[in-house]
Amino acid sequence: MRNILRCLLFLAPLCLCILSHSQAASYYVRTDGGTAGQCSGLADAPYPGSGTGQPCAWNHPFWALNAAGAWKISRGDTLIIRPGSYRLGIGAPNTSWCDTSYTYDCVLPPLPSGLDAQHPTRILGYGWNQGCTQAPELWGSERPWQLLDLRGTSNAVVSCLELTDHSGCVESFCPDCPGRTAVACKEDTYPYGNWASIGIVASDSNNVTLQNLNIHGLAHTGVHAARISNWTVQDVRIAGNGWCGWDGDMGENTSSNSGTLTFKRWIVEWNGCAETYPGRQPDHCWDQTHGGYGDGVGTHSTRGHWIIEDSIFRFNTSDGLDLLYVRENPSMIEIRRTQAYGNAGNPIKTSGPTKIENSLLIGNCGYFSGKPFAQEMSDHCRAGGNSLALSIGQGNQITVVNSTIVGQGDCLVEAICDREVPSTCNGTESAAFFNNIFRGYTEFIDPTDTTCLIYEEPVGISTGAMDYNLIYNAKGSDCPRGANDLCGNPLFVGDSLNSFDGHLQPASPAIDSGLAVGGLIPAHDLEKLLRPWGLQVDRGAYEYGSVPIPQPPNPLPPSQAGKPLPGVYLLLLDQ
Repeated sequence: MRNILRCLLFLAPLCLCILSHSQAASYYVRTDGGTAGQCSGLADAPYPGSGTGQPCAWNHPFWALNAAGAWKISRGDTLIIRPGSYRLGIGAPNTSWCDTSYTYDCVLPPLPSGLDAQHPTRILGYGWNQGCTQAPELWGSERPWQLLDLRGTSNAVVSCLELTDHSGCVESFCPDCPGRTAVACKEDTYPYGNWASIGIVASDSNNVTLQNLNIHGLAHTGVHAARISNWTVQDVRIAGNGWCGWDGDMGENTSSNSGTLTFKRWIVEWNGCAETYPGRQPDHCWDQTHGGYGDGVGTHSTRGHWIIEDSIFRFNTSDGLDLLYVRENPSMIEIRRTQAYGNAGNPIKTSGPTKIENSLLIGNCGYFSGKPFAQEMSDHCRAGGNSLALSIGQGNQITVVNSTIVGQGDCLVEAICDREVPSTCNGTESAAFFNNIFRGYTEFIDPTDTTCLIYEEPVGISTGAMDYNLIYNAKGSDCPRGANDLCGNPLFVGDSLNSFDGHLQPASPAIDSGLAVGGLIPAHDLEKLLRPWGLQVDRGAYEYGSVPIPQPPNPLPPSQAGKPLPGVYLLLLDQ
């Protein structure tokens, strides 16, 4: 009997844990549902038309809140939202707890954390596990600070949603600009209009997945997230937000991330521009000279292992991907199969240990010049418009492999010792470049000059670590730098920056002339085509004439497998 009691005492906590997990509930929202009084929210069914407490869905996410504006759902629960358009903020159902004097507080509260990594709290659009073909729209009105709040939220999944507002305005837009009244949000007195500041705000948050989200057209920022760890972001678009796409700056000494931060199939575009409504087109793009910001992705001083794959950073009014402040230890940046083009600053900036492979970096930093939607743009080629900016700390190792790097900025590559940290370079650092194609153009800022190959500080940081590249029309290249470098026209399919296509023509000297697969050299290209295809590996991001890598059947459900990005083969940058 004593042994049996001992066993029962041992098993009791486990039983309680299993019981608590099994009690997690799923709630439903659909446009033909009812109020919280009419429906329990526990069934995916319309309101039958009469009665109270019926087994049916709520007709709005705010019915998942009580009369004081706090969540009814608990840790580990799931809220599934059917397709439709749902207004958030004052004017939405169940907002008697809101005050027109504080409209920014009329928001969904921080999402409860999940029980653990295996039992997350979830907000899902219907069809989240079937490819998310029709995401429900959550749109903000009367200037709420954010649409979704993940501050203090861990073990959570947000999937298959469109987050936006119904206004083309930008918050605190350019005070001295002649066209300000046409685009500035109303901020003085209520009512303010159908705009919201931020899509998602997050901090002190671990183990969160964002998936199949379209975050666009907000008056300020798409995602404002710092002090996060072990996040996964995949199949997420952040576009047309008036100040910034992804802002990781919550203040000095309070913004550092940690753990592994994984971003896959991430599109960050047109940030620093107003997004017209209902047309959803970029307009009144503005830059830092006029008081704006414009980075696609930016952070404050941070750490973390950043993994970015199969992503695109384009048409942002400052830098595309700015990871210059990933300078705290431990940190690592890995960028694979990524494209960056049409940004007014640097396409990609990194700091610390970095690996870049199979990427297309187009430094056409004058893209916005003369465009009818760039009325408040004059800061073209910010920070020199260098196509790749590398900040290097003491002992850091940087590798850039099988990438195509072209541009009209000051230089194609900037590799300098980090001046912002106490340690200085001491000769143990290296910036290595293999199997790349470098192609310079006439500088946008100075049409009498040509883009240089690399600016190094200290000089020689790439000496002995630059080989098997193809270099063309780049000032100061001293080609060949390595014994196996080639110097000549790469023969791109589209060589103009206005309609660039980095694929290779059949006669390109880059074909079958690269360093063999193994070690740093990947066995596939930017489009996940096989390398080598022919006698040897091709230089640059594209393997000529190759075919897709055979894939085994995908064991994951569609919700986890994700969706591929559409191929970007011809970049019509002048349209």
